[in-house]
Amino acid sequence: MLPTEPNTPPNSRIWRVIHFPLVLLFIGFVFVFGGQIVASMFAKLSPPLKGTPVSILQAAAFAALIAGAYVAFVRLIERRPVVEFGRSGWARELGAGLVAGLLLFSAVIGVIAAFGGYRVVGMGAFAALYPAAAMAILSGVIEEIVLRGLFFRLLERLLGSWIALALSAALFGALHLGNPGATPLAACAIALEAGVMLAAVYMLTRRLWAAIGLHAAWNFAQGGLYGIAVSGFKQTGLLVPSVQGPAWLTGGSFGAEASVPAVLIDTAFGVALLVAAHRRGRFVAPVWKRGRLAA
Repeated sequence: MLPTEPNTPPNSRIWRVIHFPLVLLFIGFVFVFGGQIVASMFAKLSPPLKGTPVSILQAAAFAALIAGAYVAFVRLIERRPVVEFGRSGWARELGAGLVAGLLLFSAVIGVIAAFGGYRVVGMGAFAALYPAAAMAILSGVIEEIVLRGLFFRLLERLLGSWIALALSAALFGALHLGNPGATPLAACAIALEAGVMLAAVYMLTRRLWAAIGLHAAWNFAQGGLYGIAVSGFKQTGLLVPSVQGPAWLTGGSFGAEASVPAVLIDTAFGVALLVAAHRRGRFVAPVWKRGRLAA
């Protein structure tokens, strides 16, 4: 399969330089970071809405603003249609991602509970769902645009699917090392279960809808529903749990993402997606190999 290529004007040295994957990666980061700055400025001007239903709409608006910055980058710099956010079938893919995220994390909690590591001891306020949903929307959209829409996609065009997969998963894990309760093992768990799985979702669909849905639902289920710390950050959820047992079972203070059940379940799901993507011819060869095949 050929990678997503920019529309480079013929006989233009400037555009050939601009459209080199690493140059595009830098410019793309500038666009998305600019969108985040604008969103943060609007956030400072708006009244505090945390813990209210309106905060979900606010988060969706900020996420749309950052997605708009990515769309502008693709349109203006790559000079091509934004197939990653194609409108045909978007609701189906987003919905499938949301359902998969909820089911996967529920399966993780089910295994942990079966071994005595998770037990519900009470119910929290329904309002706990509002900030959890807002954070899930923002993290799902921003991280998938940056990690899969930019970093993985552009490195894949240069280095091929396998190397881009390894590098993007490693980066995703490393970015969590600064979180509360993070350890090298927790970072490796994130890289294996989420870094591989989310890149595989993108490879299979070649769009961002399903990856965003899965990422957002995973975080929402973890913090908003089951009251588990999300990547080290404690959250109050709809369920009030008692979490006890060894760190390999519960993930410790970092949360269930660092647990063995999460690594096994989600890595297996990610590998299954990779197999499906390979069978559909969705893997991209490195640029040097594509050149040799063309010759």
